[in-house]
Amino acid sequence: MFDEHELDAIREQREQWEEETLEPILERHGERRDRFATVSNLEVDRLYTPEDIADLDFEEELGFPGEPPYTRGPYPTMYRGRTWTMRQFAGFGTAEETNERFHYLIDQGQTGLSTAFDMPSLMGLDSDHPMSEGEVGKEGVAVDTLRDMEILFDGIDVGEVSTSFTINPSAAVIYAMYVALADQQGVPRDEIRGTLQNDMLKEFIAQKEWVIPPEPSLKVVTDTIEFAVDETPKFHPVSISGYHIREAGSTAAQEAAFTLADGFAYVEDSIDRGLDVDEFGPLLSFFFNSHNSIFEEIAKFRASRRIYAHVMDEWYGAERPESRRLKFHTQTAGQSLTAQQPLNNIVRVTIQALAGVLGGTQSLHTNSFDEALALPSEKAVRVALRTQQIIAEESGAADIVDPMGGSFAIEKLTNEMEAEIMAYLEEIKEMGDGSVRDGVLEGIDQGYYHREIQESSYEYQQRVERGEEVVVGVNRYTIEEDTSPEILHIDETTRERQLNRLESVKADRDDEEVDATLEALSEAIESEENVMPYIIDAVKAYATMGEIMQIFEDYHGAYREEISPV
Repeated sequence: MFDEHELDAIREQREQWEEETLEPILERHGERRDRFATVSNLEVDRLYTPEDIADLDFEEELGFPGEPPYTRGPYPTMYRGRTWTMRQFAGFGTAEETNERFHYLIDQGQTGLSTAFDMPSLMGLDSDHPMSEGEVGKEGVAVDTLRDMEILFDGIDVGEVSTSFTINPSAAVIYAMYVALADQQGVPRDEIRGTLQNDMLKEFIAQKEWVIPPEPSLKVVTDTIEFAVDETPKFHPVSISGYHIREAGSTAAQEAAFTLADGFAYVEDSIDRGLDVDEFGPLLSFFFNSHNSIFEEIAKFRASRRIYAHVMDEWYGAERPESRRLKFHTQTAGQSLTAQQPLNNIVRVTIQALAGVLGGTQSLHTNSFDEALALPSEKAVRVALRTQQIIAEESGAADIVDPMGGSFAIEKLTNEMEAEIMAYLEEIKEMGDGSVRDGVLEGIDQGYYHREIQESSYEYQQRVERGEEVVVGVNRYTIEEDTSPEILHIDETTRERQLNRLESVKADRDDEEVDATLEALSEAIESEENVMPYIIDAVKAYATMGEIMQIFEDYHGAYREEISPV
């Protein structure tokens, strides 16, 4: 991008600046620390100049927004056309309580719903299961049957709203319930919009919520992708998630690399199913974390878009722009929130949200300041939503497409991030003898991801404990007084009310129809058919979440993780 003579002149000017201007100041005052690094421990230079991006090819590596390699954004106008979708997690207690929160958020200006489920629902257990005791409605909404889904969206037209579902082992059941609900409301299936997290490979890598083993879990994910292509083309059947990989302690580069690897594994499995990459490619979406090191995060987002565009083209033959365009949701970093001085979290979330916007996210969730203590209160949720609205309407950050593009520092960091991510991808591909999918499965089996993330997490915590990584209010600038805000408490009668509804549903339904649909599902699993139509039939008969998931466990067995010693 720069003429050699210009670079020589800049180099001479830099050396002169260092000698005449910088050195005297360093000798007199020094700097705050000997080493400056990101949250991921990536060392950053004092100053970046055109020398750092002298080899950058504008057309091949940057280009223009809305055109390959999409480094500068997936769409030409970005937020000048419309802002990102603003989502806030909502889900606690019973379906009635969460429905009330949904309506509140819509009234406050939220443009998309995001649903959190309680632990029994996440793990495919009914609320009356012995293992569910003490957990019903505690960290999300309890959903046992289609009746709960009907109440959850009471007064909400699923043809008008985009809904995200954060659920994995039992994601296919929730997806089936949403499709069944659309059928009830008379909304054509090809009009429903939303996103199902449904990223089981990430579960085995980081979040550790599963029912059946990795390979049959992958098969169910591919079933949902195939079904979505045919039936719900506006609904994203999988959100390949780096968020939980980062929350487990990975670096930014590991988060992006392991997430993209999971995405390419789903691509390969779908192609092997016989699907055309340009049919299902546009339905794939991604989900990233945004942490405190703002420039590192921006570089991560930009590098990920560039890598995805190249790999989908060169490895998988994607031709449609929509198949090569990386689209992603961003959530601010839950692990960065502190119970100490929780109002400080508002500032952290603002910085992280701004990084997501400057990095070109399509959808954004801002954490609430009290989430290190409990499920978010209504006041905290409103502040989190207002944070996004202020960034969109008052900061000017949404007015320029890729405002960080061309920054010497950002372009250098993007290049460095791309190189580190690609090194991981090549390593995973090599583990699978040329197949990313097989490499991901092998990495899970051998504990590769566990060891990589564990080491990064340990190193970070050591830096915090040594005071090298400053956490305001925790290891510096601490105070003694109690700064805890009022927090949301879940009514202890929640479980009783949920069990009463579940009992009522079981009493009212046709048991013979339930048995017939579950038997048909069992036969479909055995014959390796696509299970989605059979799960939809079962939920329409008001079979429970636990009854449906038990069919899968009966056939495939329950998964138990075995980690090789480090």
